[in-house]
Amino acid sequence: MKFSNSKLLKSILAGAILAGASTLSLAAEKPNIIFILTDDLGFNQVGAYGDTPIKTPNLDAMAANGIRFDQAYAGNTVCSPSRVSLFTGRDGRYMSNNSNTVELTHKDITFAHVLKHADYDTALFGKYSIGQQMGVTDPLAMGFDTWYGLYSILEGHRQYPLHVWRDNQKIRVKENEGGRKGAYAQELFTKEAIKFLEQERENPFFVVMTYTAPHAELAVPEEFSKPYLDMDETPYLGMKADKANRDKYATYYPEPVEKPFATLAGMVSSLDFYVGKLLDTLEKTGELDNTIIIFTSDNGPHDEGGADPVAMEAAVPYKGQKRDLYDGGIHVPMIVQWPAQIKKGRVDSTPWLFADVLPTLADLAGVDLDLIPRVHTNGVSIKGLLTDSPVEMEERTLYWEFSKQVGDPNSGIIGDTYQAARRGAWKAVRYGFDQKVELYDIVRDPGEANDLSAKKPELTKEFFELFEQYK
Repeated sequence: MKFSNSKLLKSILAGAILAGASTLSLAAEKPNIIFILTDDLGFNQVGAYGDTPIKTPNLDAMAANGIRFDQAYAGNTVCSPSRVSLFTGRDGRYMSNNSNTVELTHKDITFAHVLKHADYDTALFGKYSIGQQMGVTDPLAMGFDTWYGLYSILEGHRQYPLHVWRDNQKIRVKENEGGRKGAYAQELFTKEAIKFLEQERENPFFVVMTYTAPHAELAVPEEFSKPYLDMDETPYLGMKADKANRDKYATYYPEPVEKPFATLAGMVSSLDFYVGKLLDTLEKTGELDNTIIIFTSDNGPHDEGGADPVAMEAAVPYKGQKRDLYDGGIHVPMIVQWPAQIKKGRVDSTPWLFADVLPTLADLAGVDLDLIPRVHTNGVSIKGLLTDSPVEMEERTLYWEFSKQVGDPNSGIIGDTYQAARRGAWKAVRYGFDQKVELYDIVRDPGEANDLSAKKPELTKEFFELFEQYK
């Protein structure tokens, strides 16, 4: 068939309009978001980050296909302030309480609130622990349409819980009563999340998965620990140990663990397995390409209930662990996969932290934070990094503050306050307001072994003044 010039022109224009409309439609489509937060997972406990013996094939594939951030940081070195930082977009400078006693308040605006302004369906599955005033700071009051999981900090210590919560209703887990271990927490959370992801909906979704592993108590189905049972290790005796040799956390984790290393390794492998289940579900529903999946940890590795992060090299190459502001306590794995926008896997060394998550999600969803009342964030959007042509970010100062509790880590009595800050390659740490400022080149000296404060007095003074300003 032959076309006249005018007909050919009309045909070309019609095709261009249709193609343009299709492109605009894709561009206007808001991405789905799944944020996966693990509990006390060390930087070197994911295969993509180092030489760990722990097998994490699904996470390694995410890193290979997406962005593996190797200079990303949690909001704090313990659970609650880190999570409040994540939920609200504030670093230690904007936090009124940097101890593990902190919770959300009725005035706080969370990332779930923010995404409701972009018509997202919002859901939380797993550990909550940062707002226990029912009707005021529970997940439903904090922007989530639905939630399922464990409410308080201490509930989150149980891997085989006796009860869970669904939309503020307490539910017995009969499979775990009478000493039985029939329902593993991570599996419960994942099954509920999959049900949510499989629902038909008109809106994009925002899912927060807050797994309780590999935090103590150390417990996992045998299928996950079995590959690691040949590891040479010492049993954890819990409350069965004689009083003189009893672990300081034994009252919280009284059950003996015959193979604590194997159990913890199995807990990490189980996380990888359940992440794989989520990925499979997205593949099945056709939502994988336009879903941003972010995987990280709330702080560094713990030494509770038989765990030994030093022997397991859980934070290598960094110094310290949970409750430290050396990098081992706050420098965490951070993997982002988004097939629609990230086509080539890469490693990104831009320093950023939990306070940046809320403004980033707002940016991705097209929400102007200036138009939302009571938003109080000092994070910045890293949206420009989430592409194959990343936009370099301006250098800035990252800040952390941790108020340690005296004696029992859950005593509620505040003792020393630690501070840390990073600008470019320089990291400063002060372990108490009356202590000296230590200074490290964190890029060349990730183990923070060579204190350069005496050699760099002017730079050290700048960090000292920062610490004095915000203490």
